[in-house]
Amino acid sequence: MASRNDRARRVTSRRAEAPRAKPNLKLRRRLLVGLLSGAFVLLSGAVFYRQVIETDFLRNEGERRYLRIGEIAARRGMVTDRNGEPLAVSTPVETVWADPRKLVQSPNALPPLAAALGIEPAALREKIESNRERGFLYLKRRVSFEEAREVRLAIDKHDIEGVDFETEYRRFYPGAEVFGHVMGFTDIEDRGQEGVELAYDHHLKSEPGLRRVILDGRRRIVQEVEQIRPPRQGKDLVLSLDRRLQFLAYRELMKAVKEHKAKGGTVVVLDVNTGEVLAMVNQPGYNPNADRDSGSDRRRNRALTDVMEPGSTLKPFVVAAALERGLVTPTTRIATGPGTLKVGSNVVKDVHNYGTLDVTGIITKSSNVGSVKIAQKMDYASLWGLYDQLGFGHATGVGFPGESAGRLRHYSRWRPFEHATMAFGYSLSVTSLQLAQAYGVLAADGIKRPVTLIKRDPSSALASAAFDSAQKRQLRTSAATPLDSPPNEIRIMSVDTARKVRAMMETVVSDQGTAKRAQIAGYRVGGKTGTAKKAGPGGYGGGRYQSVFAGFVPAGKPRLAMVVMIDEPGGSSYYGGLVAAPVFQKVMEGALRLFNVPPDDPVPSMLLAHREPKP
Repeated sequence: MASRNDRARRVTSRRAEAPRAKPNLKLRRRLLVGLLSGAFVLLSGAVFYRQVIETDFLRNEGERRYLRIGEIAARRGMVTDRNGEPLAVSTPVETVWADPRKLVQSPNALPPLAAALGIEPAALREKIESNRERGFLYLKRRVSFEEAREVRLAIDKHDIEGVDFETEYRRFYPGAEVFGHVMGFTDIEDRGQEGVELAYDHHLKSEPGLRRVILDGRRRIVQEVEQIRPPRQGKDLVLSLDRRLQFLAYRELMKAVKEHKAKGGTVVVLDVNTGEVLAMVNQPGYNPNADRDSGSDRRRNRALTDVMEPGSTLKPFVVAAALERGLVTPTTRIATGPGTLKVGSNVVKDVHNYGTLDVTGIITKSSNVGSVKIAQKMDYASLWGLYDQLGFGHATGVGFPGESAGRLRHYSRWRPFEHATMAFGYSLSVTSLQLAQAYGVLAADGIKRPVTLIKRDPSSALASAAFDSAQKRQLRTSAATPLDSPPNEIRIMSVDTARKVRAMMETVVSDQGTAKRAQIAGYRVGGKTGTAKKAGPGGYGGGRYQSVFAGFVPAGKPRLAMVVMIDEPGGSSYYGGLVAAPVFQKVMEGALRLFNVPPDDPVPSMLLAHREPKP
């Protein structure tokens, strides 16, 4: 036992006394340096790759998470009447948008959000799901103040992420249906769709600006970094319309249409001295703020798009053509008895047998037979030439979309009876604006001025361009010489002829005439009634009429011209003197006050049948 222990001690002692091997420190240092060097090279390479090669990529990826390019809303140009009263304005409203990638992760947030927006939850869910890969989606554009408030309450209450607001502009029309047919409206993108909004869209439209902004984690703007492009605001537009007169005309027209149970109606008022349209109203109307989806039948501007056979309102122009050629005088007597006249196989009739009338009496009594006999003193080209120069068969050039040119067949295709019917306003068609412009020629001593919906302003490039465009069209369609008139005006007939015809037309508004209801106390009134049968698929049957009155005031030196047309009056009265003339009287009486036109007949008295024009 002892010897075994001794041996163990000796072995242990020898091991302790044996020399230990020294570690290879140099190898270790090389290995450590190699590892560190490799790590440094890899790190340097990675840094170089990130900082130099991938710089643009990494910058873009970073900016995608906090930097955005957004639009700066711009305002569409305002439209005002001639006195600066707003007719179309753009008001700032809020639009709700969302990031579908975030909303799909919060399905429980969709029902309260849909309720706030007034959308069916299923429809909103389908909309989000179908656009789940997109980062931007409009939920509802141009929301009301109440809807915006409800959406904000829902976001705060339910902690909804990925929903925000942006500012847009919504078009508002203070005149509503009174100006609806003239103004038209814009779509959701603020582009003009009808009326003035469409005709002058290039002038009114705006261009949004661009800016670079920083967003926080909830995609809210916290800082604007820079403005990339400034917004371009739309240019304002001043119309020739007078808001006060427009309201008056609309009210009286609506009353007349209701009173006579008519299908519709139109009123146009022109400034004789400038050709400006001061009022243009139609019935039935529509509200561009609310009724944009109504049928085109209600939205069209009938004064420019609908045509009519003007009937007896053209008789003064037949007389004017004969006066110009020295074929008649105001006192030339013409036999109209027995109230009928055979032309070929057809017969022209008068309402009564007026016997023998002078030319003035033919206008006073509105004799069809007398008018035809005057026209028969001229060749076809003479009557057609005057109608053509007045603008019948040609668009007025007012620039309104959808304007009709009417219809005037060339005289080379006329037949004898068509020539006869042209003398009392059938076999051709005109718009209410064309007829008003023609009456403006008589009122302006024979000078034709281009009509316009833009306020005349010599310094306005827009008004000048519209004026020049209309003038070029007139020069192409008329051989008349301007004489001493300004370059943008055309003389159609002599001063003497225009004044003689105006004097004859004053008798129409006398007790002996067909339109005594158009009389205005203190003013001399000239005008002409027209009651035209309305053609249909089966001809002129069916008892449908268009009642018209066209005239001007003051008759001695007219300032205003007006056309009133009532379409298919359904009551017992349908003559122009009974249906349309009272509208003329009420509207024109108000217009004379609004424009401070002094009376030219201060002592109220009934007009005499053959009164000569006052100087």
